[in-house]
Amino acid sequence: MRRVIILGSTGSIGTQALEIITEHPDQFEVVGLSANRNVDLLAEQASRFGLNPEKAVLGAELSCELIESTDADVVVNGITGSIGLKPTLATLKSGKRLALANKESLIVGGRLVTEAASPGQIVPVDSEHSALAQCLLAGNRGEVKRLILTASGGPFRGFSYQQLAEVTPEQALRHPTWKMGKVVTTNSATMVNKGLELIEAHLLFGVDFERIAVTVHPQSVVHSMVEFVDGSIIAQCSPPDMKLPISLGMTWPDRIADVSLAVDFTMSHSWDFEPLDEQVFKAVWLARQVGASADTYPAVYNAANEEAVEAFHQGRISFTKIVELIEETLARHTPAAQLTLDGVLEAERWARETANSLINKG
Repeated sequence: MRRVIILGSTGSIGTQALEIITEHPDQFEVVGLSANRNVDLLAEQASRFGLNPEKAVLGAELSCELIESTDADVVVNGITGSIGLKPTLATLKSGKRLALANKESLIVGGRLVTEAASPGQIVPVDSEHSALAQCLLAGNRGEVKRLILTASGGPFRGFSYQQLAEVTPEQALRHPTWKMGKVVTTNSATMVNKGLELIEAHLLFGVDFERIAVTVHPQSVVHSMVEFVDGSIIAQCSPPDMKLPISLGMTWPDRIADVSLAVDFTMSHSWDFEPLDEQVFKAVWLARQVGASADTYPAVYNAANEEAVEAFHQGRISFTKIVELIEETLARHTPAAQLTLDGVLEAERWARETANSLINKG
């Protein structure tokens, strides 16, 4: 029986985690919940799982207090955005296992997060990084030649840069495969999400950026692959369903039965792979530069993007301006001499202020 705290319990990751727990009551016990704004759903969830009111909290600060005061085996961090950094650090400090869906906290925190983690303490919940973790079990780390992240290509696969400039907010939210929130869906459309995942893979698995590739796979059945030095490539395949990586995040390295359907090989399937055009989808190329520079550059990349996405959905900037704005903000950034939590938070504040200033100037 695993005792679980779920941060972001009213969001997509959190609600699916609770569905898994409901379907496997002999495997899990919910001991804490947190949400950002949805008070009514949080209260309903707390009631459904028999929690006392003090174990269902609102906000990142109270999430940290919940982690520190609650006896649990695993914390699922399903918070959206870099606001999840403090709860991530609080989880690692507490010694609890971290099932990490909040990629932004790892990316902006960088070595603050990796140095705070014990070996094996962080289990990735992103489908791509869960796939990589599973594939890496096929060999030892010295035998790994490349990590291969797959990308669906989003709704604008095959578009030219000129075509992207005409994209509307409504079109950007029509993802062909996954149902996600506004920011993540937009990030998938711009490929910022894949850029963030590139940095996340580097930090999680300690593989250099030149050995992390991205390939476009529209069917989203092969979630990622690992190439070994002998030429063998191991892939993790399953129909697109986040319940599989979420469940593994809560039970790693063990699996529980009947979480997700498998690929039905009594039927015909065609899986396509094609190169990503990083000249059109510049967010991935830019993320490679940002990740290699490290320091507070990833925090600036992420924060500028969040402000740009909001401005795009308000009709204040074009779709292509999102990544252009990130690049313009990065060009103005001077990192601090030493990476600290306060320095990361200050870099984020500066990036948001700078990005908004650039947006206001048109």
